[in-house]
Amino acid sequence: MTHDWREHVPRLENLARTLGLDWSPVIFEAVPDSFMTEIAVYGLPVRMPHWSFGARYIYQLVQRHMGYSRLFEVVFPGNPGHAYLASSNGIADNILVTAHVLGHADFSKNNLLFRRCQEQGSEHIVEHAASHARQIERDIETYGQSAVERVLDAALSLEQYIDHDQALRREHYPEYVASSKLRVDDVFRTRFTALDAGVCAASESRNIRAHLPPHPERDLLWFIATYAPEMESWERDIFLAVREESFYFYPVYATQIMNEGWASYWHARLLREADFIPQAAYLDAIKCHSDVVRPIAAGEKSSLAVNPYHLGFSLWEDIVKRWGIDAARQIRREDDDFSFLRNHLTLDLATDMGLFRYQREQNGQVKVVSGEIEALREGLLIDKYNFGAPRVSVIEVRSDGTLVLQHDTQLDGRGLDVERTRKVLQYVKSVWRRPVLLKTVDAASQPVEVSADSAAAA
Repeated sequence: MTHDWREHVPRLENLARTLGLDWSPVIFEAVPDSFMTEIAVYGLPVRMPHWSFGARYIYQLVQRHMGYSRLFEVVFPGNPGHAYLASSNGIADNILVTAHVLGHADFSKNNLLFRRCQEQGSEHIVEHAASHARQIERDIETYGQSAVERVLDAALSLEQYIDHDQALRREHYPEYVASSKLRVDDVFRTRFTALDAGVCAASESRNIRAHLPPHPERDLLWFIATYAPEMESWERDIFLAVREESFYFYPVYATQIMNEGWASYWHARLLREADFIPQAAYLDAIKCHSDVVRPIAAGEKSSLAVNPYHLGFSLWEDIVKRWGIDAARQIRREDDDFSFLRNHLTLDLATDMGLFRYQREQNGQVKVVSGEIEALREGLLIDKYNFGAPRVSVIEVRSDGTLVLQHDTQLDGRGLDVERTRKVLQYVKSVWRRPVLLKTVDAASQPVEVSADSAAAA
């Protein structure tokens, strides 16, 4: 029996190509469990240093020690892609993980959302993130730990606030309002302007400064980096580095269900057709597959949580069964989780998987709300809107420099934690260096303004 999983990688890759998978090269590396946890927490192998990652690391470590979380692999899409496997994995684990990674690599190369974000940013994000980290280390040496941490506090508190519908590299807004052209059919204006050419020329040369912003701006990282009145260039660079990394992470977040499901579908299929895998390793790998795609996430406390591996795997199996692999590949190319669930999660599938909407009462009891499929789909998707963050936009910069933000309460459908909001506004104020306030509504749906300096002022 072969004892090194690496010996199976070329044969799994050849089988995957035979079955039609197409991916950019992947670099596989086995690393200690502690490093796996760091990678999962930081999101990248090397990333800018910040205390918040340490807090996340402790949480992940506690979860692992309590048996609620185990990391088999962490994959970073790109060209080449990078796959880190836990060195504590057994041979069967790593055979399955290798097949799973190839499914991820096929998905990220061919999905349009991944492709667009990588084309705008970089297919070499691992190297770019390391470059960002080195630059921040240099900033710390030049400007001091506390100054750099203040800027990172502000930037990372807004890391979800990008506009993925806009380009990564954006032009500034026009500084002046475009001049309106003379209507040729307006006889009075034509005769009036003909009386004195000087008056006409003066009126045409008068520029009207454009409103800032000209429309509600969702990309808070870009807006602050571009328009903060006293921000230094190194501070702007940190904001833009965080924004670039957020663009990289967005498709991972927006396609989690279909991406994990696609990788699970392919690791199961590759295992079935890989006749070169030793019988004992194959049986262990199939058991591992069953654990990965079981309906619940892990432990009794998670029994009402949806496992994205199970949900995605079940949908892809149904799609391939009904429409064939070519149709599945087309869906893989064009969809994200929103269109994937809305188009392909049927009532029959939801019933088979035991999915339902529920709410937890104050006394701890769980109440089934609805089995209606539309409500179920939207319930599964609600936390995915806007990168999982409340919908907040810049709506105005006042003459005194006050930055005015607005929470879109009608579209968002979620309230805000006032104390947490005030803390974020304090971070923003530290780099905007002018007053900052947010317009939202209170628990009674009454308009309220939250500022960096006071909890709430009507």
